[in-house]
Amino acid sequence: MNTHPVPGTFPSRHIGVTTPEDQRTMLDALGYDSVDALVDAAVPADIREHEPLNLPEGRSEQQILADLHALANKNVVKTQLIGQGFYGTFTPPIILRKVLENPAWYTAYTPYQAEISQGRLEALLNFQTMVADLTGLPIANASMLDESSATAEAVLLMRRANKAKASAKIVLDANIFPQTIAVVRGRAEALDFEVEVTDLSESLPEGEIAGIVLQQPGDNGAVVDQHEIIAAAKERGAMVTIIADLLALTLITPPGEQDADIAVGNTQRLGVPLFFGGPHAAYLAVREGLERNLPGRLVGVSKDQQGRPAYRLALQTREQHIRREKATSNICTAQALLAITASMYVVYHGPGGLKAIAERTHAHARDFADALRAAGFELASDSFFDTVRVRVPGQAAGFAEAAVEAGYNLRRIDADTLSASFDETTDAATVAGVAAVFDAAINEDARHEPGDFGFDPALVRTSEYLTHPIFNSVRSETQMLRYLRKLSDRDLALDRSMIPLGSCTMKLNSTAEMESISWPEFAKIHPYVPAEQSTGWRELIADLEGRLIEITGYAGISLQPNAGSQGEYAGLLAIRRYHLANGDAQRDICLIPASAHGTNAASAVLAGMRVVVVKNTDTGTIDLADLDAKIEQHRDALAAIMITYPSTYGVYDADVRDVCERVHAAGGQVYIDGANMNALVGLAKPGKFGGDVSHLNLHKTFAIPHGGGGPGVGPVAVAEHLVPFLPGDPTGEFHVAEGVPVVATLFGSAGVLPISYAYIAMMGGEGLTVATKIALLSANYIAARLTEHFPVLYTGETGLVAHECILDLRALTAASGVTAEDVAKRLIDFGFHAPTLAFPVAGTLMVEPTESEDLGEIDRFIEAMIVIRAEIQAIIDGEVELEQSVLRNAPHPAIVVTGDEWPYPYSREQAAFPVASLREQKYFSPVSRIEGAYGDRNLVCSCPPPEAFETAE
Repeated sequence: MNTHPVPGTFPSRHIGVTTPEDQRTMLDALGYDSVDALVDAAVPADIREHEPLNLPEGRSEQQILADLHALANKNVVKTQLIGQGFYGTFTPPIILRKVLENPAWYTAYTPYQAEISQGRLEALLNFQTMVADLTGLPIANASMLDESSATAEAVLLMRRANKAKASAKIVLDANIFPQTIAVVRGRAEALDFEVEVTDLSESLPEGEIAGIVLQQPGDNGAVVDQHEIIAAAKERGAMVTIIADLLALTLITPPGEQDADIAVGNTQRLGVPLFFGGPHAAYLAVREGLERNLPGRLVGVSKDQQGRPAYRLALQTREQHIRREKATSNICTAQALLAITASMYVVYHGPGGLKAIAERTHAHARDFADALRAAGFELASDSFFDTVRVRVPGQAAGFAEAAVEAGYNLRRIDADTLSASFDETTDAATVAGVAAVFDAAINEDARHEPGDFGFDPALVRTSEYLTHPIFNSVRSETQMLRYLRKLSDRDLALDRSMIPLGSCTMKLNSTAEMESISWPEFAKIHPYVPAEQSTGWRELIADLEGRLIEITGYAGISLQPNAGSQGEYAGLLAIRRYHLANGDAQRDICLIPASAHGTNAASAVLAGMRVVVVKNTDTGTIDLADLDAKIEQHRDALAAIMITYPSTYGVYDADVRDVCERVHAAGGQVYIDGANMNALVGLAKPGKFGGDVSHLNLHKTFAIPHGGGGPGVGPVAVAEHLVPFLPGDPTGEFHVAEGVPVVATLFGSAGVLPISYAYIAMMGGEGLTVATKIALLSANYIAARLTEHFPVLYTGETGLVAHECILDLRALTAASGVTAEDVAKRLIDFGFHAPTLAFPVAGTLMVEPTESEDLGEIDRFIEAMIVIRAEIQAIIDGEVELEQSVLRNAPHPAIVVTGDEWPYPYSREQAAFPVASLREQKYFSPVSRIEGAYGDRNLVCSCPPPEAFETAE
């Protein structure tokens, strides 16, 4: 295969190393005559695919945009009044262009390296503060995946924190969105605890209760006083979760003031498009005392070396790669980009603007309700916020169809009931038009005014919210523009330099791939529209599914999981349900190699399995003797093995087929984690060399950007025998036995699927395969160039790595005291995000250049690492004391470099400009090294006052 894409084609723009000269330079360093010879040596022959990918020829950027327009035009955009957790909203153009469509925000990685993430950390802290204020609870995390799974996480949190008996049940109010009930029931079934759904407006059921879940407003739109049921639950020793609409909470007494322990919900209606169901940032807030049980991420305030306030992810010991099967959740990515969008929407509007939107929405709903009553219709509730449910005995289908004809989508509850949910985009003409469907008319002389509430005065919110200056000082678009620019300038994202993180595949997210996601024909489709209104979406999704099936070699796929962790969970549930269907209920042991991703173990536990760890050898491969012993020990109970391939150590294990066959022989299934598919596409198919199920990370291999920690998509692909056990349709009758919904909508985070669709279509089968080969070439080039300075920890049988390599610093640390973290912080001074730190082996750095980086950028990284190695040598030779070294005091922000005092023995030039090229283009971190322990001891998780940022003493 020609590894030099034709100039001007999309592969030639996506792939960084394309010229014969650059490839020759790299191959000479490796001692190979061609890229194909290198690949043949690196990839085991017995897993190689010899036929090219059966995919259409690559499309140009112009062609793919035309294709996407054609698909988008097959969707039918109506005024969406379906509600059920998804609402029309208006994304301010400045936020659309300067956040959602801005590579400075969408190409950033999860903010594990806090010093170069201060902008997005501040934006996420704004999100946490916003949620805490509106819910009346002191601690909120930095987003969840979706409202339904956030509720499931809250249920698990109540069970952990309450320490009730294992037999204690969870009680869900019947007036909760049906998709949420379905997701919680699925989690409960997997973990074998009881969930009871009942009408809590009557009373609590009998029996021991660990927690209850209420919703405000309810599924029927009703706003009710929940104080009595909450008090009764507390009296019985139960905890309380309230699913709350944040826009409604500007008017309604918040959960914290009702004595709830937890609040969850969605922030979609705060400026985030409908996106056919996602991605949207959910939230989870808790009372004091529960913060260390929180799932997901929590941004906290700490300080840097000079004592200045600085942000970081707090309580990081809860992260899944550390806690593994003891993790409180399997969530790895969340919805950072969408959380940032929602937080900036609130900054843009401020408390007054947000309340005005809520009051206007509420007034429209009241006008509509008055018109229906006057026309003789019966309403489900006279107390509501935005949703009016109306009884139309036997006529629901007719009215719904008439509404569609008039341009409106209503929610059809059953044959006798409809509802209309109003929102920010509603105007008087919409209300009048929907009323006309019912032969009703708005009384123009009796329209409701803002501040005139249609619910119990006792439920009207009186407490303040969003009082921090950030929500009250950005008034003009000029200010907003500069605030967003200030924050993005504080960060280091892929638009500035290579992000060489191993296992995370921080590759190009092209503008052509990104362009269509905000088109109204895609972005304004409600997830529960009639199927004929989403024809374009469904064709795109079916096409993408077919391409992913071809790439992976499996028989079926579900795009529903909205993160890699959810894909793991769905795949393991498919295995568990397969065994149950075969009468093998005892099969619940999941074997997991010691090198596996931490989420693997956490997902296995959530799927109701027991984890047994299999050892790895000194060369990084699975220890076959230990594998045989564990298989024999657990033969009758063996459910599955989870393998990451290539391994987490960045190596193609030559015995992968053997491992799969041994597990199959014992009756187990093989789960191949698709996190490292960037080393397989076009070369090997997990569904062909032994896998029964794999999840994919579309935010890694298939070009959906990481967005500072989300969105992600984690499709799950399966062999023929597991197809019946793929995630079910949460919009149907919610029969759990037909498949457990993973998220609230059939296609999960559909809104970002056009990105992967465009990427695969523009690359074509040949382009995808060349990309994989160049990823291998680049990783091996880095390994070869750096191994004499930093030994490469693991290589395959031919001395090669896959698409990433692990640099071993442990001997250098022992000799000098310089840690891998010191090197990570020093790389910031060179303008690089650090490689993956201390995973999968403590004391190491894992590097993945991807196929998108050019030789010049790769050489710039190599140069930085060689200079750092010389700085370490100076410490080893006794020329420099460790604590006074440039490494231990990195990074060096401009405020330090240009300060009146310079307390260090090395020069300012060495600190800030260690290589000449930095004089032309230089990134300065906004803060010095951050004290993590201080931030955990002094947990602050909402916006600090402005005076905290005055010059530190």
